[in-house]
Amino acid sequence: MSAPDEASPETRAAEDQKVLASSAIMAAGTVVSRLSGFVRSTLLVAALGVSLHADIFTIANTIPTMLYILLAGGVFNAVLVPQLVRAMQNDQDGGEAYTNRVITLAALFLGVVTVILVVAAPLVMDLVLSDQYSTADLAEQRQSAIDFARYCLPQVFFYGMFVLVGQILNSRGRFGPMMWAPIANNVLAVTVLVVYLVVYGAAQGAEKVGPFTADQELLLGLGSTLGIAAQLVILLPYLRKAGFTYRPRFDFRNAGLGHTLRLGVWTVLFVIANQVAYVVVVNLASSGTASGGEGTGITIYSSAFLIMMVPHSIITVSLATAILPGLSARAAAQDLAGLASSLTTTLRTALAVVVPFAALMPVIALDVANVVWGHGAGADDFPRYVPSLALFGGGLVFFTVHYLVLRGFYALEETRTVFLIQVAVATTNIVAAVVLVGRTSLEQTSPALVLAYTAAYAVGSAISYTVLRARLGGLESPRLLRFLVRLVIAVALSTAVAGLLALGLHTLTEEPPWPVAALRAGLVTAVDVVLFVLLARLMRLREVTSVIDTVTSRLGRARRS
Repeated sequence: MSAPDEASPETRAAEDQKVLASSAIMAAGTVVSRLSGFVRSTLLVAALGVSLHADIFTIANTIPTMLYILLAGGVFNAVLVPQLVRAMQNDQDGGEAYTNRVITLAALFLGVVTVILVVAAPLVMDLVLSDQYSTADLAEQRQSAIDFARYCLPQVFFYGMFVLVGQILNSRGRFGPMMWAPIANNVLAVTVLVVYLVVYGAAQGAEKVGPFTADQELLLGLGSTLGIAAQLVILLPYLRKAGFTYRPRFDFRNAGLGHTLRLGVWTVLFVIANQVAYVVVVNLASSGTASGGEGTGITIYSSAFLIMMVPHSIITVSLATAILPGLSARAAAQDLAGLASSLTTTLRTALAVVVPFAALMPVIALDVANVVWGHGAGADDFPRYVPSLALFGGGLVFFTVHYLVLRGFYALEETRTVFLIQVAVATTNIVAAVVLVGRTSLEQTSPALVLAYTAAYAVGSAISYTVLRARLGGLESPRLLRFLVRLVIAVALSTAVAGLLALGLHTLTEEPPWPVAALRAGLVTAVDVVLFVLLARLMRLREVTSVIDTVTSRLGRARRS
């Protein structure tokens, strides 16, 4: 028997359309942000290359993100939204006092931790750098990495406050600003890199494996941190527009924060498991370029990851952010059938975009690498990206399933389950990474890490889906299986045609300049997309057509306005 407050099918359909509309707003901001991020990545490789020189900066600039996620990211991203929604629904002041306390406590915590991290920068870098950096030959490179870390580690504070303010806005239905604000960061980063290229030029010869000067460290390090600060500052005016005015509150006792922090304990453990695996990955990646030569390391791995995360950032994150408040409300109302229906609809919608993208990437990987990274110091090295790009697709699909299914556990406040699942993911990633990197050449370090990532999330997606299906009494598995069969057929046919076209074009122009590579990749992609959409309509893949209809309707309204 249905619960009296269980949503009707018509209500669920309307809510699904609302989720798509909210996702479209966020996706638009993410598209622009990602495009500007590609410009940043292009300029970074053009200035520093893809070898040891580039990895020194990339590792130091990656550490703040890793540490923020380790310290507070899981709590802010997943646990806090349901708690904010509950406070808004249940507290007499609409959750204002609770939110003020959360902001105050977070600012104090992040501020103190950031100061400690800056002081301890050498110890932090020793955790993530290969032992080869401790040798006399790389002493100057290690010092450059430490100097960069001191400039970049204040990002921990700004990352944390940015995500916190963004989640407060999300809980109040303001989804757009958080997705648009990172554009400011990318604009500043692009400006810094342009100045760097004008002043210092692209790295050449021995510079590609050498240290940085003090002035170079100041420009790149401080410029990166200012970009993260800018995206936080941009969000602040939207708090007032959302009807919230921040007032510092230090009365943390008996204020409802204990429940949030107890939930956060398991999430912190989840993040620790994840970040331990990432530290191992970064350490192994740093060994790929430490000896110089043609090795592949963290710059190639992270840049390829940036490309593969495009559909995740545009579609999956936008959908997950939009549905989480609704999932939390259904969980609170014990509407498990509604929660399962909403989650599986979102999963099908995300896979309808992610799977075709993952299948197409091996076909256009060489041209994408040429267009994005075949400039300046990276002009001769862009083919080194191709294996990593081609292999990341499988990992992306598994990660998408895992990521969305975990939203169901977060809505149910079952963070302990999430932690246990992530232990399996992290363990698989570490073991696979150590084994694969140990058995491959330095040139294959990055592809080996990609395969380890894929194996980890294959395990994670299988476990998380199975456990949540049992918890909810089903996840519409027969319907999902029928959808996947039709999706795979459509993707296989469209990708096969695109692959044949790409093969023919490659025989005509084997090593084209990047504009020709862009045209070639664009033509192959256009043929693949058109054919896939036609097949999707023929095979009644409504998830594909719903995404297209949502995007086209918003574009139409934009033109009319």
